[in-house]
Amino acid sequence: MIGRLREARRGVAMRLAFAAVLLWLPWLLATAAWGIRLQSPLLAGLAAAALALLAFAWWQQQRAHHDERWLARRLNADPRWQDSADLLFADPASLGPLQELQRERLVQRLANLPAPDLRPAWPRRPLLASLLLGAALVLAALYWPTASTPPPATARTASEAGEIVATEVALVEAGVEVLPPDYTALPARTETALSLQAAEGSRLRWRLRFSPQPEAVVLRWHDGGELALQREGEHWTGEHTLARSVLYRIAITAPLPPAQDELHRLDAIADQPPVIRVVSPERPLTLREDGQRTWPLDFEASDDHGLGTARLHITLAQGTGEQVTVSERSLALRGEGESKQRRYRHALDLAALGLAEGDDLIVRLDVTDNRAPNPQASRSPSLILRWPMPPATEATGMEGLVKKTLPAYFRSQRQIILDIEALVPQKPRLAADEFLSRSDAIGFDQRILRMRYGQFLGEENEGQPEPPPGMEGEHSEDDGHDHGPESDAPLGTAISVLEDYGHTHDDAEAATLLDPQTRALLKQALDAMWSSEGELRQGQPQRALPHAYRALEFIKQVQQASRIYLARVGLELPPIDESRRMTGKREGIADRRDGLQPAQTPDSPVPGLWLALADESRTPDLEPMSDWLETNADRLEDPLSLVAAIETLRAQPDCADCRQRLRALLWPLLPSPVAGVAERPEPDAAGQAYLDALSAEEQP
Repeated sequence: MIGRLREARRGVAMRLAFAAVLLWLPWLLATAAWGIRLQSPLLAGLAAAALALLAFAWWQQQRAHHDERWLARRLNADPRWQDSADLLFADPASLGPLQELQRERLVQRLANLPAPDLRPAWPRRPLLASLLLGAALVLAALYWPTASTPPPATARTASEAGEIVATEVALVEAGVEVLPPDYTALPARTETALSLQAAEGSRLRWRLRFSPQPEAVVLRWHDGGELALQREGEHWTGEHTLARSVLYRIAITAPLPPAQDELHRLDAIADQPPVIRVVSPERPLTLREDGQRTWPLDFEASDDHGLGTARLHITLAQGTGEQVTVSERSLALRGEGESKQRRYRHALDLAALGLAEGDDLIVRLDVTDNRAPNPQASRSPSLILRWPMPPATEATGMEGLVKKTLPAYFRSQRQIILDIEALVPQKPRLAADEFLSRSDAIGFDQRILRMRYGQFLGEENEGQPEPPPGMEGEHSEDDGHDHGPESDAPLGTAISVLEDYGHTHDDAEAATLLDPQTRALLKQALDAMWSSEGELRQGQPQRALPHAYRALEFIKQVQQASRIYLARVGLELPPIDESRRMTGKREGIADRRDGLQPAQTPDSPVPGLWLALADESRTPDLEPMSDWLETNADRLEDPLSLVAAIETLRAQPDCADCRQRLRALLWPLLPSPVAGVAERPEPDAAGQAYLDALSAEEQP
């Protein structure tokens, strides 16, 4: 029984092996054909080995699929086995009495029957597809036309004496292997084009093949440098480290075809410094809130090839005026995310840093990339956390004097709050009419102050105190408007009329001088003043207090928003140049009383060459422009395009398109015209008569 099952399993394994050979053999033949076509035995051998491993893996996977369970299912497909073929592969010791009886019956039946044929069917469709694709690849390798087929090397004789003319050499095969620097983590690649782009610092390896073979091959750079290639068998190889963008040409002993004798360009892609974005806080200046113990910071950094280290620099400025003391510290941060983009989060403990009232806490994040050997660093904008000083209280000694001498509408919001707080406790002792009158008076002061701040939002200044008799149509110095200094506009002009009889704050467009956030704060302050005024006019000063407090808070925020905040640092004077002391040198020191000096036009060959290119009958002199490019290449955005255009025109002087292309590249380099002093216009008849009269009066 065991022998018959073993024979059936051996047939299954043989069928699978033959199927694997027939399935993968066309691909092996196609690989060999392409290896012969490309003349690369190593590449063909590697591909054949990879295909053999794939065929073996496929065969092993099929064998694992056709196991004992598969055999049992195949036997159970025959009704003679009564769906009990699993008992033939089970351990007899684990079977029950009935299972043992059934197993013995199956064993006897297997002994009396011939060995079952359990071989799987041939995979006809995969075999047919593999055969057709393999044949197509073999035919393509045999009959596909080659674009770089070398022309026959023909030696042309100039005479019967046997004088040999130079044979034209063609570039048959070209390849440049690009090995980027390790820090970029970019894979190595092979380019078939001789012009390419690569990361700065990449190693380039040329592999060229010519027909017929020249005596020497040199890569000649546009700046005069050369790279001699070495011959290795049928190929010429050389290696170069790409430190900057260059142009080069292949130079050999024999001339190349015109289509191949051209300039090639190598662009070095410079590594970019990291980019830092501040996520939180949203503003450069943050005011410390009551009860705040920590300051959460959130940064996001990205780099083109990968980020390195990150350090958070912390500066604590304490003191005021010239007595500012500065202490600095730094700590390393570990970001979250990938190597090219990370998130840096950290919360500063304000108590541990020693932040107190009136202090500034300044932080910035420095991030480096992984460029080797000199990493690049970037710095985030400085963020300031300020603990404001407590607001200064008004002098009580002058408070009564101010109330007596100044109009009521000059009262501040703080004074209105003090008046309300003084009136509320007096309610039980005052009559209802007197209490309502005093509350209404404070409400009137609140209205005047609201109108005063409303001018900044384009509101009309209504409700101001009535002027004295006889001055109803004029504006006084204290009418609540900001008149500013006297204007120098000529009499009768539109500007002078507007300044004399109009107010720009009555126009809503004047409010655009404030940023949207400050306008929103001021609008909230006016709304709170309006609510406070309504409660005061109704004789409810205790209800007006919360609105008055809220208006004061918004006003303080507006005052803070209208300032420019700078980080407080210690006094740092520029170093003194000791080499100029006691020498009497006055270079670079100009007399401010000197008049206008003529501007010096920079000496550049660009205008002359641009004009010469416009005349097709002239042959432009390109040498001055080439010399100028060598010294001014760093100032240009794309100097290689100019070099290529000059070299092309030098090789083809009669090319009209080349001249126009060079002129188009020179146009942005033309110097701007120097600004001159405008001459005084000639006077008209009346003006000339006036000048003549003045001259006559000056004469004795």
